[in-house]
Amino acid sequence: MQATASSPVVKVVGANGQISLGKQFAGRQVLIEEQGTGVWLIRTATVIPDNERWLHEAPASSDLARALAWSTQHPASDSQTDSILAAVAQSE
Repeated sequence: MQATASSPVVKVVGANGQISLGKQFAGRQVLIEEQGTGVWLIRTATVIPDNERWLHEAPASSDLARALAWSTQHPASDSQTDSILAAVAQSE
């Protein structure tokens, strides 16, 4: 059951202190902000691990965006695989 601003849904907090938001949110991470006594704001969230945060910061983020843009203009192909492998074998 999905609640909107105009149609609140009543949930019961179980004896273990949990409420169910529905199967569509199973496995999702959420942010829970207590805005006042008995007032909570629950939002779905995507949490970025600390060791991956650098990928979302400049310049890595812009480098990745450029690389992705380049890759859409230059589709992967194995047409030159044999010649590349031969060149590598000769250099060894």
